[in-house]
Amino acid sequence: MRVLGIDPGLTRCGIGVVEGAVGRALSMISVGVILTPPDLALELRLLEIDRELNEWVAMWSPDVIAVERVFSQHNVRTVMGTGQVAGVALLIAAKSGIPVMMHTPSEVKAAVTGSGRANKAQVAAMVVKILNLTQIPKPVDATDALALAITHIWRGGANAKVAMAVAAEKSRLGKLRG
Repeated sequence: MRVLGIDPGLTRCGIGVVEGAVGRALSMISVGVILTPPDLALELRLLEIDRELNEWVAMWSPDVIAVERVFSQHNVRTVMGTGQVAGVALLIAAKSGIPVMMHTPSEVKAAVTGSGRANKAQVAAMVVKILNLTQIPKPVDATDALALAITHIWRGGANAKVAMAVAAEKSRLGKLRG
């Protein structure tokens, strides 16, 4: 499974592609950050993010796009920008026919470190270890995008296997009854 993780942000939007499966080694395919200048008009910033995210989707052909779920913050302006970028990512996924999953920051922390209260440094250290990297990707938005992709492979992949097993069992029971 190849997952494009997106840590939405208007000034810095983290993006990372991870490949692997539950129970197997994961590998980083690519990582980066989309930067837009704060003095640029909002619609042009969103257009630039749209353009670059579309390039990543075309280049890496992800099976799933994992986006950080916008969580309440005290800074309304930050929440608005994050939500707008998340919306761009969701629209790209829908137009591309790619399933999208959203994960909260605490889900990501728990999946990657074992604790939903882990700090950024702990998440970054685990991303390096899980992906067998030599250094922490910078800035932190890039590391967060990789953590989102890892979370989806581990949680989404496991959930998909459980759903398939349940469906197969229902089918088997249906044949026995019929």
